[in-house]
Amino acid sequence: MSFNKFYEEFIQFQLQGRNGEALRRLQEGHGHAEKMFLELIWWPAVGRFDFLHAEYPISDFKDGVRYLDFAYMRGIHLVCIEIDGYKAHHTDLNRWQFADQLTRQNHLVLDGWKILRFSYDEIKEKPRRCQQLILQMMGSWFGEQQSSHHLTLEEREILSQDRWPIQRPSSSQNHLRLTAH
Repeated sequence: MSFNKFYEEFIQFQLQGRNGEALRRLQEGHGHAEKMFLELIWWPAVGRFDFLHAEYPISDFKDGVRYLDFAYMRGIHLVCIEIDGYKAHHTDLNRWQFADQLTRQNHLVLDGWKILRFSYDEIKEKPRRCQQLILQMMGSWFGEQQSSHHLTLEEREILSQDRWPIQRPSSSQNHLRLTAH
C-alpha cells in the first residue's frame, strides 16, 4: 500500500470521535506542512502511524484548549511534535503572541511533554536530518520496548516514583528487598 492510502486511513481514524472545534481543526488545521512531515519524515523513518495523533487537543493553563500538530503517546512518554513555518511562527507574531508561545511550551514541559520542533524549510530541504531525529527519539525514549526484559508492574511503579520526589537509591532497594553490594 502507498503512503497516500495509509495517510487517508490515518486521517479517517483521527476524525472518529471528534466534534466541534477539534473536528474543524483536524479538517482545516492539518494542512500541507503536516502532511509533508508525515510523508517525508515520519513515514520513511517509522513506517506506521500507531500512537500518533494529529491536531491533538490539550487543556491549557488559561482553561482553554490548544492543539498540538502531533502528539505521540506511547508508554509513559508524551511527545509533542510541532511543525513551524518561519513566517507564521516568528515574523508575523507580536511580542505578546511570541511570549504566549513560549509560555505554552513551558507548560507542556511542566506537564510532562517532550517537545520536538521542526521547521518547514528543514522538512522540505533536509528530510534525512529530520528522519534521523525521529529515529533518535524512538531509540532514546522507546528503545526499551525492543528489549526482551519486561518490567513488572511493581518495578515500573518504583521507577516512576523514583523520578519525583528524588529518593535515595536505598529507598528503592528496600522496597525491592535488594541489598547493596
